[in-house]
Amino acid sequence: MSRFKRGAKVDSRAGFRTEKEEPGAVPYGLLKTARKSGQLNLSGRGLTEVPQSVWRLNLDTPEEAKQNLSFGADDRWWDQTDLTKLLLSSNKLEALSEDVKLLPALTVLDVHDNQLTSLPTSIGELQHLQKLSLSHNKLKEFPEEIWSLKNLTCLQLQQNLLEHLPEGVGLLTNLDDFDLSNNQLTAVPDSLGNLNHLVKLNLSHNKLKSLPSGISVMKNLRLLDCTHNQLESIPPVLSQMASLEQLYLRHNKLLPYANSDSFLSHIEVLEAEHLKHLSTLSVLELRDNKVCLIRSPLVSPPWLLYLVHLTGRDSDGKGDEPDTAMTLPSQAKINVHTIKTRKTLDYSEKQMACVPDDVFDAVGSEPVASVNFSKNQLAAVPPRVVELKDSVSDINLGFNKLTSLPLEFCMLQQLAHIDLRNNLLTSLPMEIEALMKLRSITLSFNRFKLFPEVLYRVPSLETILISNNQVGAINPLQLKALDKLSTLDLQNNDIMQVPPELGNCTSLRALMLDGNPFRNPRAAIVSRGTDAVLEYLRSRIPT
Repeated sequence: MSRFKRGAKVDSRAGFRTEKEEPGAVPYGLLKTARKSGQLNLSGRGLTEVPQSVWRLNLDTPEEAKQNLSFGADDRWWDQTDLTKLLLSSNKLEALSEDVKLLPALTVLDVHDNQLTSLPTSIGELQHLQKLSLSHNKLKEFPEEIWSLKNLTCLQLQQNLLEHLPEGVGLLTNLDDFDLSNNQLTAVPDSLGNLNHLVKLNLSHNKLKSLPSGISVMKNLRLLDCTHNQLESIPPVLSQMASLEQLYLRHNKLLPYANSDSFLSHIEVLEAEHLKHLSTLSVLELRDNKVCLIRSPLVSPPWLLYLVHLTGRDSDGKGDEPDTAMTLPSQAKINVHTIKTRKTLDYSEKQMACVPDDVFDAVGSEPVASVNFSKNQLAAVPPRVVELKDSVSDINLGFNKLTSLPLEFCMLQQLAHIDLRNNLLTSLPMEIEALMKLRSITLSFNRFKLFPEVLYRVPSLETILISNNQVGAINPLQLKALDKLSTLDLQNNDIMQVPPELGNCTSLRALMLDGNPFRNPRAAIVSRGTDAVLEYLRSRIPT
């Protein structure tokens, strides 16, 4: 039952839908499902505005209440659940309506990868909100009401146009994960120190020239990433941060001045003395600065696991940087050691639009079995990936901006696992059927409206994950030919009808159908698991 009174403290006419069908309307079946589950996923639908039917989801009387006089257990609209999770990512939204206040039970609001230039002041009324994802938009400022969201634990603001961060941010005292990377910030307020629950703070890729001393009172902060800024000094109070484990300072302007009160006092020679108070620190990243000599062996102090610089000298001041330098969260060099020992090529989480040639050059003649290029900004599969065709069996291209796969991709004949989640794909090339060793493919959170026809032609497939798309139908007869298929995830799509013949796909051990607008099988049957669903479907096959 709803925890919120219908219409309490809101304008009863707000967001009212007219009789005329609104543009970009959401399929009614999705809204009906959302009333039961409390979750609505409208990601990647090309929306330029959020339909009013979404804002009024928990206010308007459902159509079935107007049409039906009797209800089964699954149709009792008065038992609907308040919407707690709303996903609107990867659309074309330029603004959010003030009517967002009509969903006061929201705990998760995800509008990343849109074109937002502003936020509604009413966002401050979402007092139950715990996670707010606003990354990859065009935000330059916020309404001050956002600082009243006292229950926020995760705030993602990376990849915006922020030049100024107000003091009010210090009111979000329950934050534990705060990402401000890839903005235009020249300073952060001292009130940031009030965020004493913060565990992870990402300030990388900004224009910061200094850090506020108040940051030192963050007693729970474990990771501080200040990579790619313009820092000339680090406040000495940083050494008082009791929980700090990872400190990334690569690509700044830390210069070698002899006299300074800075914690890393513009030093050219780094002594163990400078580090002794950071008793929990395990990673210190100083590359691309002017620190060129480290008189602190990697084993002394013993708690320091990685001390990395990039000035052409190692810890005794001689020779080139070891080619086993660790891979770091922001713009790290390639870990050749990992290539050699683990047969893995990792260039993930760089937010790069292309993979540099240096990355492929680093492979040399080593046989690479696993490639990870996820969490970048790739609009196309790197052409040189075909150089790995004789050995690569696992490739992760998730969380990029891929709109298609090149035909050359089908030359990777050894591929067994492909991860393409969170891209912009609408189809797959038929040439994929040449990948005769392919066992699993992940296509979740893309823009497929049709189940990829080519997947029916890859008999080696054991796992297909294609949740959170807009797939409207599947072909059970062709699916049955995939006799090795054991896992099929079709959650959160637009399937209006589940064909009874799907029950004959007896190789399936895990069939996930939640979040689709079909009426049968009913939720009670779906909740009983795959075997019950398949048995029910077989019973519905016409004889």
